[in-house]
Amino acid sequence: MDILKFLTAGSVDDGKSTLIGRLLYDSESILADQLEALQNSNRKNDDGTIDLAILTDGLKAEREQGITIDVAYKYFQTEKRKFIIADTPGHIQYTRNMVTGASNADLAIILIDARKGVIEQTIRHSYLVSLLGLPHVVVAVNKMDMVDYDEEVFNNIVKNYRAMAAKLNLGEITYIPVSALKGDNIVYKSDRITWYAGKSLLNHLETVKIAVDDSTDHARMPVQWVIRPQTDELHDYRGYAGRVLSGSFRVNDKVTVLPSGFSSTISLIEIFDKQPQEATAGQSVTLHLTDEIDISRGDILVNAAYQPKVAQLIQADVCWMDTKPIDQSLTYLVQHNSKITRCKIAEILYKVNINTLEKVETDVFNLNDIGSIIIKTAEPLAFDAYQDNKANGGAIIIDSRTNLTVGALMFRAIAD
Repeated sequence: MDILKFLTAGSVDDGKSTLIGRLLYDSESILADQLEALQNSNRKNDDGTIDLAILTDGLKAEREQGITIDVAYKYFQTEKRKFIIADTPGHIQYTRNMVTGASNADLAIILIDARKGVIEQTIRHSYLVSLLGLPHVVVAVNKMDMVDYDEEVFNNIVKNYRAMAAKLNLGEITYIPVSALKGDNIVYKSDRITWYAGKSLLNHLETVKIAVDDSTDHARMPVQWVIRPQTDELHDYRGYAGRVLSGSFRVNDKVTVLPSGFSSTISLIEIFDKQPQEATAGQSVTLHLTDEIDISRGDILVNAAYQPKVAQLIQADVCWMDTKPIDQSLTYLVQHNSKITRCKIAEILYKVNINTLEKVETDVFNLNDIGSIIIKTAEPLAFDAYQDNKANGGAIIIDSRTNLTVGALMFRAIAD
């Protein structure tokens, strides 16, 4: 059974937490003690029904203010699929939290209040989803019960969203009219929205196809550990352990070690006590090569015929996550997979006004700003463009003084 990882995004009070609560409640994915606490809660809706947002508002401040602050992860499954939900904040000051929640997602549910339509925060969340390259988007037009389930209201929102989406690089978009409060089209098809012929939200989530890149083109494995027991029994044993980031490796494949550029051939693949002929993305493996070459932690094994870019001057999109602004005089650390090296911010190209999508020239980059920079690294990095291979196209910037993550990077190209 595969796993679909998805996030919910929307403006404050669009009903993200209620939608997730309804999804869990109506699919009977709530534990008995949670159900009891829910029924005993004093928080009720105006019509006296249970406030399902309680299921995701984990922080005290969230419960008191009725807003989402941190990323809340929920897990559930049906007979067809397992799910990991990231409930992300809608406030602009929590943009970094949304980027964190979206970084590993396969699909985004963008909620729109049927009474308000496409607003600035809709554009902002859609831009972030586009930036992070999520392949599937569900536009859930919520609170249809508050507009009398009017088809024309839904159609106008779809028209406006399509016009906005044309300016972005979004994946497949599906539009669903829902009422999280009343349960319309969340788990079950609504008998009050008879003009809608599509699937319910859960049915769509159960059936959407998750693309798996198992070709050898993007075969990438960062080396986490060089295994050399040096015992009498395993005197000649030399294995390179790591997790396959993307693509697949097969015995007898020609591989290149980057950044050194040395090449060899895979002689053996080990996964625990088995010796399969192939290792695919997500598997933790040990690879053996026919040649004894210099390989260390932080190096990356790649398909010899389809190699990533290798550079020290890299143009990248960045989401800044620190309360202190970018300081071009400082030396930061950049962590790309298992490799950590020093870097400097060589140039700030622009930041994006993510409410209007305009690129703005600036030399100041503050918390939650998103834009494009050029970094210069002390050692070469072997990377793919993020839009081509997310698994090997992302990195983080670390403040070497505090060891805090201060920025998320999406590599785009070798800088001129």
